Amino acid sequence: MALSDVRVVSLKLPEEVYKEMVLRIPEGDRSNFIREAIMEKLQKTPKADKLLELEERMSKIEQSVGEVRKYLADLELLTYQHGRINPHTFCIDETDHQIVDYLLHYKGATTPELAEYTKTNRWLVLNRLRKIQRSSKKQFGKSIIEYYAGEKSGKKKAWWINEELIQE
Repeated sequence: MALSDVRVVSLKLPEEVYKEMVLRIPEGDRSNFIREAIMEKLQKTPKADKLLELEERMSKIEQSVGEVRKYLADLELLTYQHGRINPHTFCIDETDHQIVDYLLHYKGATTPELAEYTKTNRWLVLNRLRKIQRSSKKQFGKSIIEYYAGEKSGKKKAWWINEELIQE
């Protein structure tokens, strides 16, 4: 173990344990003795293998659920305009549906415009837009909505529906 790898630890010992250590271990060797005692005890303590096993199982389950969600989304794709994505698939409540409806109708909108339309604050709208963007990208590899900071169709810093994914 290199010296740069060490950490300083302070510990409290019962008086009788300290006196016993002072009697048995010379002053310059006590730090090494304590370090070796801790290392020895750690070697005897089983690692959290069960925890690692559970983490691996959870990861596999999450992956399987993701695949099932993708298959379910594929099934819904088959029922929506010959392989095009139904943007309402990614909505979790009425606010999301309002946002998607507005974007479908106007093709794009700024966050303040959507906040005014949904009668909520723009931070809620922004979080919902990002959530829709993430979930659609996760399921299909492409987002159904995109943010564009430049000017497009007379709007700056606006969210746009990805028309190639939703039109025939």
